[in-house]
Amino acid sequence: MVDPIVLLGGAAVSAVIGFGWLALAMDTHWEQVHGEASPTPAAVRALRVAGALALAVSLVLCLSADHPSMAALVWLMLLAGSAAAIAATLSWQPRWLRLLWLRRGGDGR
Repeated sequence: MVDPIVLLGGAAVSAVIGFGWLALAMDTHWEQVHGEASPTPAAVRALRVAGALALAVSLVLCLSADHPSMAALVWLMLLAGSAAAIAATLSWQPRWLRLLWLRRGGDGR
């Protein structure tokens, strides 16, 4: 059995990464982070799907750590904290989010 602390830590990391991917799917945040115009439509789709999956993984990890009523509460608090962390990162050091989506190819996307 995995320690609940490890599961909740994984849930927190997954939530932060998920919100980071969802933020990068937006033209404004993409430009803040990468310094170029919007990403390709395929990249936007991939970022949205990856962000949604990461948030779903976060929920599953929370449900694995505790009973459903407490897990839902913890997950909602993780969502709020993760969204605030990504918002602060975008305000303070947006280039840090480059680690979540490295540019590839000649077109830089």
